[in-house]
Amino acid sequence: MTPRTEQHRPQMSVEEFEELERHAPETVRLEFIGGRVQVKPVTDGNHDHIIAWLQRLCMQHRPELWLYADRGMKVEGYRKGRARPDGVLAPFGFPKGHGDWSGTEGVLMAVEVTSYDSDTHQRDRVEKPDAYAAAGIPVYLLIDRDDRSVVVFNQPEDGRYRHEEKLPFGATVKLPDPVSLTFDTEPLKEFTD
Repeated sequence: MTPRTEQHRPQMSVEEFEELERHAPETVRLEFIGGRVQVKPVTDGNHDHIIAWLQRLCMQHRPELWLYADRGMKVEGYRKGRARPDGVLAPFGFPKGHGDWSGTEGVLMAVEVTSYDSDTHQRDRVEKPDAYAAAGIPVYLLIDRDDRSVVVFNQPEDGRYRHEEKLPFGATVKLPDPVSLTFDTEPLKEFTD
């Protein structure tokens, strides 16, 4: 008997993934990116505070929008991926009537805050930018606690972001259109030590 190779493994369908995700315990968050099921770590208090801080910033500067935390999103058109970004910036009321998974039409930005686990590099720095670009999300904001930086990806084209800007914590970040938001990242320093 020969061992199975990566190319001979049966692929899980999106429907099978959604059924698995529906029955997963509340302490487990699953995503389906690149044709693989991934477990997304449960967040810590500093992670949650960073998302709350961003929600407040968005509400103050763009009150017609909301940063929805952990919203299920349909990404990767050709693989029909499913992701749960830490935040999704969209018009207030965006997910109404969508069920567990929303399309990306109307989404202005996806946000991820790195977790302290072994998969964060591959998931947040490699796979998520490609998945969000392929889904046509105009801006991807990565708050990288390991690197103490903020990375702004934008200009999605052909499944990749054409522009990427990396700034250290403490810098002023300008999120491009259609987000059009500028903020100081100095407060992030206290939530990464």
